[in-house]
Amino acid sequence: MQQSSKAARVRRIGGLVAAAILMVFGVLSAFQGLDGRSTVGDALAQEKIVGTPTMTPSAIAEEANKRGVSGLTLPSCAVAGKSISSGADARCFAEYMRVDAMMATGGKTYAQMPRFASKDGKGTNVEAEAIKLPSGVGMPNPARNVWITETALSTALNTSYMAEQISLFGIAVGGAFLLIGLAIGGFALAGMKLSAPAAARRRETRERVTA
Repeated sequence: MQQSSKAARVRRIGGLVAAAILMVFGVLSAFQGLDGRSTVGDALAQEKIVGTPTMTPSAIAEEANKRGVSGLTLPSCAVAGKSISSGADARCFAEYMRVDAMMATGGKTYAQMPRFASKDGKGTNVEAEAIKLPSGVGMPNPARNVWITETALSTALNTSYMAEQISLFGIAVGGAFLLIGLAIGGFALAGMKLSAPAAARRRETRERVTA
């Protein structure tokens, strides 16, 4: 009987310890997530990025039609005139950057554009037909630089979005661990409270028997 009581006490104490560890981990995880989300916002705010007037679904569609570029996947979000200070806004801005790059290159991606610049403005993959630099080599297609710049900037913006989502996930995981820890701790404390009357009844029973 005493061994069973000791084992139950050990289990309850173990439950409280496990609950404490889970709650501490949950609080730390949530704190780190909040800190990461704040860092993303601060870093974006420092860049002073503001959406251009064409960064609405209707305005960008009208702009694409004016330039005669079709078949583009247009954003459904809007950041026109808005300061970019969150991961979601950064991702939206990056989507508009891609559309702007596509309009600047006539709807062609980096891989679809010719390697060299040509006199007719269409570009060519044959170096002998390209405009020559003073060194004698073909001039790289300047339109490709649009994609190099767009890719670098949009990657940074999309990374901000990804970092913010990871931070939110950390907050959610921290909250889950905190709730689980509270639940385990509550069960452990309830078991201790219930075991006290049971132990008292066992003592009374033993006293009656010996009497």
